[in-house]
Amino acid sequence: MGRGRPDAPRPAAVQGTGGSSAVSKCSAAARGYIQDRFLQLLVGRQRRRAPLVHRGYYIRARAVDHCVQDFLLKTQGHPRTQILSLGAGFDSLYFRLKDVGLLHHTVVYEVDFPNVACQKAALIKRMKELSALVGDTGGERLGVITFSGEDYKLLGVDLSELSELERALEEAGLDNEIPTLFIAEVVLTYMESSRSDALIRWAAERFPRACFLLYEQMRPGDPFGHVMQQHFSQLSSALRSLAQYPDCEAQQRRFFEQGWTECSVMDMNEFFTCCTPEDEQQRVQALEPFDEYEEWHLKCSHYFVLTASKGMEPSWTPLLSNMTVPRHDAPVRVVGSVTAAVCARHSEVPGLRRYGHHSVLIKPNVILTTGGFGEEDGQHCRMRNFHVLIKHMGCWKAGCVKQENPDKRRAERLYHTVSCLSSSLALVVGGRTSPSSAGLGMLWLKFPETCNALDPDDITVELVRLQPAAEPAALRWRHSTTEVIFKGEKYLFLYGGRSALEPVLGDWYFLHTQELSCSVMATPHASAWPPSQEDVRGFDVLPSLGQTCQADRTRDTEDSLSSLRPTERGDLRDRGEQQQVPARCSRPISSRTISPSQVAMRLWKWNPAMIPVEGPVPEGRHSHGACSWRGGVLIAGGLGAAERPLGSVFFLRELEHGFQWQRVETHPLLIPRYSHTAHVHEGKLLLVGGVWLHSSSVPGVTVIDLMTGLCLDYTINVEHLEWPLMLHNHSSVFLPDEEELLLIGGGGNCFSFGTHLNPEPVSLSLSSILTSC
Repeated sequence: MGRGRPDAPRPAAVQGTGGSSAVSKCSAAARGYIQDRFLQLLVGRQRRRAPLVHRGYYIRARAVDHCVQDFLLKTQGHPRTQILSLGAGFDSLYFRLKDVGLLHHTVVYEVDFPNVACQKAALIKRMKELSALVGDTGGERLGVITFSGEDYKLLGVDLSELSELERALEEAGLDNEIPTLFIAEVVLTYMESSRSDALIRWAAERFPRACFLLYEQMRPGDPFGHVMQQHFSQLSSALRSLAQYPDCEAQQRRFFEQGWTECSVMDMNEFFTCCTPEDEQQRVQALEPFDEYEEWHLKCSHYFVLTASKGMEPSWTPLLSNMTVPRHDAPVRVVGSVTAAVCARHSEVPGLRRYGHHSVLIKPNVILTTGGFGEEDGQHCRMRNFHVLIKHMGCWKAGCVKQENPDKRRAERLYHTVSCLSSSLALVVGGRTSPSSAGLGMLWLKFPETCNALDPDDITVELVRLQPAAEPAALRWRHSTTEVIFKGEKYLFLYGGRSALEPVLGDWYFLHTQELSCSVMATPHASAWPPSQEDVRGFDVLPSLGQTCQADRTRDTEDSLSSLRPTERGDLRDRGEQQQVPARCSRPISSRTISPSQVAMRLWKWNPAMIPVEGPVPEGRHSHGACSWRGGVLIAGGLGAAERPLGSVFFLRELEHGFQWQRVETHPLLIPRYSHTAHVHEGKLLLVGGVWLHSSSVPGVTVIDLMTGLCLDYTINVEHLEWPLMLHNHSSVFLPDEEELLLIGGGGNCFSFGTHLNPEPVSLSLSSILTSC
């Protein structure tokens, strides 16, 4: 590419990206994401990649194969067609197509740097399984044609030298008059825009019946895009087209301006959702334990697939004609902005570079942060230390909390919750170490009644494990625990999340805070038998809501329900609540009896407080926002089934006899999102950050008026920050007196580009937008 130009990317560096991609594709094939037995022959070395990388290369391979096979299908009536793969590297496309008999009348041409083409030619000649598919090469070839078979030509040419490329293709037998598919997978972006534009224009002008398939990066301006660009720049292979063509719309205009008459483009989130069959989506999602949803969706929002054509009858539109669900991309209505500023502080803030953690006010102006994954002692690891931020005289002072009885296994957890029950007691619920491991249950954090709240070094915490009997409800992560009030008593409402066995949970529990803090588990006395209608009702409703729970819990529910006497269950149906019970719980009722101790155990397992809940049941979700309001709880957004963000808001409202789910209608509709945080202030619901599938922007602060339903979006102005602000997997604390939000941590793995951790806490002053709303 542009030999001799000092500002051009080095060929060796660009070739290195191709080699790394081939290894990643090979790893994905080994795990069953893609079917490709030829990659191992071409790549040789194997290296196990992370599940996130597997998914990323799966969607790339899926998009290319989808479009290539559509081209071959639409042109099968032509006597001859051809495919020209630009920057093919060690790709196995030809061998896969040949192996399944799809190249009856198609010749494949591959072009890459001369040394890459020579290496690949040597591999093909050495591997009998590969050379047998190509057939007789007709002897050694000289010049730029490093390998030549009847339907396969491999050329060593610098793509940026267009005249040289054209001469080589003519020598190799490329026919300008027959239908031709050009493929460029993350190739043109390494070239100067003027040279890549010239290549696109040349293809449109010289080939009257042509199709073009392009896959590469976009969205350089947001935090993930900054990390992505920095990664490639450090590899001396800068992404040179991004500034001029930063998004799908710009790429589409580019092709129209260069002479193509049809052009469709979509990001990879849309391709996976709209062009991948549902059963295939489910297959991929079940291949490996996976818990990097934010990074997966962000990666997909920063890559696109584009198809263009001219002179094709019928028109070649593989992205539109093969959609399995309709496209939907309502615009984001931004009404203003909020300025982010690094927190004023007395000292540096060590230990807060993390994500998947939780932060909570344990005393006025004292914030405790626990768990997560981040940077500790110069290494990336699960965080074992607890940290505090103390505000004094308008500035924050940071420190590491002393643990009186450190428990590494219990302290190291991600995606948990922490609820402060008093000035000296907090409850940690759930969390995980690995996505393949069970949740971590509950843990007490005990603080001294009296401590110097001005000095972090004086704050100590004692870790106390909750008795095992209370833990089954907590074996989950990415859930919420929110304080609610029922008949004057405080409860923790544990809702949603996911587990090692269930990717989405939709059940809930009421945990009585007084009983928890006293470590007392209430069981009905024998005189309380048979159970009252209120007991039965509370038991009957809540299990029905756990439709995404683990199989053993479902069996437990069925056994318990079948043990109740027919008259008691019949009373429930007469009261119009049959719809609350799932069909799988409605099998014939056994006549056997059950002891008070047995029903007590089961009632505690499913609904410790036996509080009835009615109303429309929210869809199961995790990574949602939740906060207390008017004695109940607000649930907003989250990631639902099929790993799709949700835009619904629900309010669990206190009634005289229990609670009721109510849907909160917003206008305009809330854009579906997850991995955000939520707060309520004076009747306004604040949603902060998160991930959505809109490729045009990133979530900032959304304000929902709970009285009127008005939903307003504000961007976050980061011009005063010296680093990208990633607001997912973060925590936030709202300081109502100052109307200020403190954002702590956040970030994650940016695909294979590296890990980004927000280095310092950030404050957002919300007074202006809360007043104007």
